[in-house]
Amino acid sequence: MSETASYIAVDLGAESGRVMLGSIADGKLDLEEVHRFGNGPVETDGSLRWDFDRLLKEAKTGIGLAARKAEGTPLGIGVDTWGVDFGLIGDDSRLIEAPYHYRDSRTNGMMEKAFALMPKRDIYQNTGIQFMQLNSLYQVLAMRLAGSAAMAKTGKLIFMADLLSYFLCGKVFGEYTLASTSQMMDMATGRWSKAIFEKLGLPMQIMPEIIMPGTVVGPLTDDVAREIGCPKIPVIAVGSHDTASAVLGVPGSGRDWAYLSSGTWSLMGVEIPKAIINDKTFEYGFTNEGGVRNTIRLLKNIMGLWLVQECKRQWQREGQDLSYSELTDMAAKAKPFFGIIDCDCSDFLAPGDMPTRINNHLTQTGQPTTADKGQMIRLVLESLALKYRRTLEAIEDVTGDPIDVLHIVGGGIQNELLCQFAADATGKRIVAGPIEATASGNILMQAIAAGRLKGIDEARAIVRHSFDLKEYRPQDTPEWTQRYERFMKR
Repeated sequence: MSETASYIAVDLGAESGRVMLGSIADGKLDLEEVHRFGNGPVETDGSLRWDFDRLLKEAKTGIGLAARKAEGTPLGIGVDTWGVDFGLIGDDSRLIEAPYHYRDSRTNGMMEKAFALMPKRDIYQNTGIQFMQLNSLYQVLAMRLAGSAAMAKTGKLIFMADLLSYFLCGKVFGEYTLASTSQMMDMATGRWSKAIFEKLGLPMQIMPEIIMPGTVVGPLTDDVAREIGCPKIPVIAVGSHDTASAVLGVPGSGRDWAYLSSGTWSLMGVEIPKAIINDKTFEYGFTNEGGVRNTIRLLKNIMGLWLVQECKRQWQREGQDLSYSELTDMAAKAKPFFGIIDCDCSDFLAPGDMPTRINNHLTQTGQPTTADKGQMIRLVLESLALKYRRTLEAIEDVTGDPIDVLHIVGGGIQNELLCQFAADATGKRIVAGPIEATASGNILMQAIAAGRLKGIDEARAIVRHSFDLKEYRPQDTPEWTQRYERFMKR
């Protein structure tokens, strides 16, 4: 029997956060959720913000609970969140204002203003990052062009996961995987891009030092340890971008697989040793993001189950509170291939009345609309599955390597209908699980940092031995192929 080592993962998503206690012994990872809390945008004076003070309080509550549950003192605390959003710290070491939400409208039109200052192709060559108006680059540019008073007072800009870590251990840093998603980092050097900051007139001096995942940043401060009621546990920079942690938590082996981190966003890609930045990846819109242990995540950001979530919220506002499982059951009974939508259409980015937006999109593309809730959910799921096929084909084209298996991880695997649609649309074998890939990767990176694991291969072997996985095989592929041809024509 090997000695049990425990770790605490703070995993914060766009809809909810959780604090997990993980322990590794005898080649297996055991996870226990000790605290879960809701999350979402808060509208303040016409802007979408994050309630950071509440999120920090919830994280501390969870850490305290986990520390008391652990056998012995945990060896580390790791924090992961979504990318691109950030907080601004003043000279007094305090948060100047609540961080903006990436769906806030202030970035509308900012990409075009950026391209007027630096050509689009040059930005991509420098960063290798997919163009999305929510990227940190356009958020910072929007603040500069608006003459932001908060920006003028800023001593340091810190991305969300690292911002939580900052208020736990008092150290300012920018973890590499998170920094890479900003579209402000030079992918060739792993440092902030001097060219981008100069040409767009952005203040480079406010950016934090970039550190690599696996760095032991420092212990909890005396005040935080006293407040939480636990020892001064080390804070470890994991793959602070949640997808970086999720990819480490994929139970893949060999080189013939791709991953899909399925949730509010669908992030589909492959793990490669070096960024691929060329005309082909530019045209396809691929992003090259930092991974753990000197890897690159070549992937596409796809809108994902956000559309389903927003439909559910709208119907709830209208008085019909349907669960996700109820909506999926309704979708399973609906007519196949009623319509096709582009899930990544900018009309779907902001919160609001998603069913109306989807019907408007159908009208604009010459398709019939629907008031049937199950039908609408089905067309969203089918459209996502077709997008997955397109993305996999593009990955194979860019890398030159065939993909035999698609690993789907994250909360989206609970939607078994979507998993089967993914198999049908792509013609690939699907392996679904684990649901908590992000927390798993967070904890496994801490174990690597602590010297308890050797690296990625050993970490993924632990994932394979620790969780039940479900396979989906393609069915009705010819019908999906016909629909895919129509999808491509649109």
